[in-house]
Amino acid sequence: QVQLVESGGGLVQPGGSLRLSCAASGRIVSGYTMGWYRQAPGKQREVVARITSYDIIKVGDSVKGRFTISRDNAKNTVYLQMNSLKVDDTAVYYCNLGGDLYVTGEFWGPGTRVTVSS
Repeated sequence: QVQLVESGGGLVQPGGSLRLSCAASGRIVSGYTMGWYRQAPGKQREVVARITSYDIIKVGDSVKGRFTISRDNAKNTVYLQMNSLKVDDTAVYYCNLGGDLYVTGEFWGPGTRVTVSS
């Protein structure tokens, strides 16, 4: 089985920054894709960014130019650097593992809450 644990969420003012981390453990097959998704209250879960094992990246239109996804394969960890945060970025952010650049994987973390508010 695969376990994902997110960290780094919290409360931040508009225009601020946060860095999310997601550490994967368990039966991880090499060459996996990881990604970040978010779900705001009353809305469907949406993709934020995904990154393949070759560092090919896909970023959602709503966060382009503000969010950056990266990974450290030695640590089985994926990061999401979020800059210029907006109130609309408020959501629970989930880590995902598996699939490919355009297909969501089957493994999910429990989520970390990000609140952008003044």
